[in-house]
Amino acid sequence: MSKKKLSFEDALKQLETIAEQIELGQIGLEESIEKYELGMALVKQCRDILSRAELRIEQLQEGESGKLVVKPLDLSNNKASEELE
Repeated sequence: MSKKKLSFEDALKQLETIAEQIELGQIGLEESIEKYELGMALVKQCRDILSRAELRIEQLQEGESGKLVVKPLDLSNNKASEELE
């Protein structure tokens, strides 16, 4: 795989193509193994992109005062929030 990072959509499209080629037997064993390795690298890249995106998501929740507050998705249970007017 090239050192250049693909967008999530482009990586997913390549994964679909690789899976189709392997499933349909369009490529030989050696190339299938190479494509599988490439596919695993693309899966890792997609997971990394999704993990970063998940951390950026903000959730609207009702705060203690009854007002809506914006809370960043925080897996460590951080209480930091910002009240909306």
